[in-house]
Amino acid sequence: MNQRPLDGIRVIEMGSLIAGPFAGKTLGDFGADVIKIEPPGQGDPLRSWRTQEGETSMWWHVQARNKKSVAIDLRKKEGQALARKLILEADVVIENFRPGTLEKWGMDYESLSKENPGLIMLRISGYGQSGPLRDLTGYGVVAEAMGGFRHITGVPGEAPVRPGISIGDSLSALHGVIGIMMALYHRLANSGKGQVIDVALYESVFNMMEGAIPEFDRLGTIREPAGSALQGVAPTNAYPDKDGRYFLIAGNGDSIFPRLMSLIGNEALGRDPALARNPGRVANMARIDEAIAAWSSQRSMDEALEELAKAGVPAGKIFTVKDIVEDEQYRAREMIREITLDDGSRLKVPGVVPKLSATPGAFEGGGPQLGQHTVEVLRKHGLESADIEQLKALEVI
Repeated sequence: MNQRPLDGIRVIEMGSLIAGPFAGKTLGDFGADVIKIEPPGQGDPLRSWRTQEGETSMWWHVQARNKKSVAIDLRKKEGQALARKLILEADVVIENFRPGTLEKWGMDYESLSKENPGLIMLRISGYGQSGPLRDLTGYGVVAEAMGGFRHITGVPGEAPVRPGISIGDSLSALHGVIGIMMALYHRLANSGKGQVIDVALYESVFNMMEGAIPEFDRLGTIREPAGSALQGVAPTNAYPDKDGRYFLIAGNGDSIFPRLMSLIGNEALGRDPALARNPGRVANMARIDEAIAAWSSQRSMDEALEELAKAGVPAGKIFTVKDIVEDEQYRAREMIREITLDDGSRLKVPGVVPKLSATPGAFEGGGPQLGQHTVEVLRKHGLESADIEQLKALEVI
């Protein structure tokens, strides 16, 4: 592989499933040496998610790429001591346990940083390391609700809709990676010392809520679900084609709206001074949507999208995963990659985001087998063969 921006950065990933491991995956894509600590036996539960009994999850080969798997039983004192040894030689440790777990295991940041002053610790939890809710078990789905996101999804008058991905966990992972990058820069440019990054799932979701707080404070406005539209912005919605399929049109720009109205043959709406700015269009959203739908429903999706593109109006189909895999834009940007698994089979996986011109991210294979690198890593960190055999006999590794 070519040089990557995080080459030489050592990361210990503790925890499981989504938020912490997603952060580790992102760092690994850009060169960090990520050692993933998993419990012996079953390993990270993600290994068996969304798959059949006895099979390895396809998701695993995305989430665990570029990582080394070390199987250590952290419930045992010997396992805790072993993990501590690895952390003391690392740049970054990632954990997404319930607050207080590391402290119980003797791996609190204060004691670790005395021996490793440059250590950066990312802590991801449901409610953060402080506050009255800190000790509650936190899951992404609950965080999406507390962060305000779940209330604004779905159709008015119906039950809030859950997005089909673990958005709360993934947003928290990305916030964590941003924090790690800032902490690494601070360590390099200033003190040489590390710090703790405290990421709460609900706060990561809340950070995406745009102007909801000041809108409520000044205007008393509470954002509500708006179906396929975007509350307070018009026109932006899903519209039907002649076959009953839906696609998106975003004609909400002040300069775009007249072009859209001209395209659909409704010059009167396009010239109406009351609709020249967004507030006026929002007040007349139903009338505008009706006019656009009348036009779109007379055309196939391909015909409509071609006309919209020529008119300079943002629009697009609603992609399924099949559409994504077959799309030329995705392929041109290397966002659909193929890897070879241990059994020789080929598997399509997502590419790397973001794109860096000089030091791009990269990966070769999928996720490691459970404990695949345990002996290799422990030997690299100074353990002799006799020590390793003793740990095996104690079922610590």
